[in-house]
Amino acid sequence: MNQVPANFKPVPYDPFYEAPEPDEAQTIQEIIDTMAEIQRKTFQAQKHAIRSVHAKGLALLKGEFQVYDNLSDYLTQGLFAKPGTYPIVARLSTQPGDVLPDSVSTPRGISFKVFGVAGEHLPGAGEPDTQDFILVNSPIFPQQLKDFLSGLKRFDLLTNKAEGFKEGLSKTLRAVGEVVEKVTGSDTGVMPGMGGQLAVHPLGDTYYSQAAFLYGPYMAKFSLTPVSANLTALKDQPIDIDSDDYALRLLLQDFFATQGGEWEFGVQLSTDIDQMPVEDASVEWSQDESPYLTVGKLTITPQSAWSDERAAVVDDKMAFSPWQGLLAHRPLGAIQRARNTTYQASAQFRRNLYGTSENPQDVK
Repeated sequence: MNQVPANFKPVPYDPFYEAPEPDEAQTIQEIIDTMAEIQRKTFQAQKHAIRSVHAKGLALLKGEFQVYDNLSDYLTQGLFAKPGTYPIVARLSTQPGDVLPDSVSTPRGISFKVFGVAGEHLPGAGEPDTQDFILVNSPIFPQQLKDFLSGLKRFDLLTNKAEGFKEGLSKTLRAVGEVVEKVTGSDTGVMPGMGGQLAVHPLGDTYYSQAAFLYGPYMAKFSLTPVSANLTALKDQPIDIDSDDYALRLLLQDFFATQGGEWEFGVQLSTDIDQMPVEDASVEWSQDESPYLTVGKLTITPQSAWSDERAAVVDDKMAFSPWQGLLAHRPLGAIQRARNTTYQASAQFRRNLYGTSENPQDVK
């Protein structure tokens, strides 16, 4: 368990902390329309319906999620109110809504669905006993909602076009990103989002929720940190992403064929609403003031990380959304509100073609 600072005191949630912009509904509708257009274009090109974000799957995995015992009182909330072990399905992916060659290097994400979760679920949640977590390898969402819409529209114009340009730009941005990281010792999240994700092993990364959630009466962000020795050894390990369009998928297939891994799940509670706001996901919460506190562990055993049969269930029929889960973990802030309806629309597009599957036993 991570050590907390002296006088550590989480701030209780207050509805006042969420303040939508007057034209937020219009902005979200434009995001929905643009994502739908991206999905339509990729479907026309590939004759297969894919997600409007994080379209390219890298690995599809089964595992377990363990909630630890003897947690501090402020940590025993929602899913984490009591110890237990749950089956999960996880999906590693890259960010864009287009299936690009891996040489176009973009942020990586991991989503996982926890099954058998009892308790009051969010209104409109289509699954009565699951909790989804969606995390990306950057602690912040680097754009405001309108900036995200502008970027999405630019991406829409390039969807299914100019792959050579994207690859060349990505290589340039990766080189710039390496210089920025060496000089500053950190990554702002801007370069990766533009195609400058550094070419390092995705299993060495820590993944973050970026945006905030209710955590019972409090507010929190989440993290997933590799802790088994074989995973920590992969931190910042350079990899070749230029030799094959599916280099990352092949890399993960090779890894999970013989190895598994363990990740700790962390909760970072807001202790100062001015310094750790919920409305603006581009603000990084200080880990000195409020460290990520370990509340559980995700375990993946050796297995086949990809097959057509598994993809037909997880990629085509499963939907992952931060709004699929317990009321005690309701998403907070502008980016999260946008994810609600946009993810529903994206999932419905695939659901109309392929149906649904929420049973972990369906994943072979």
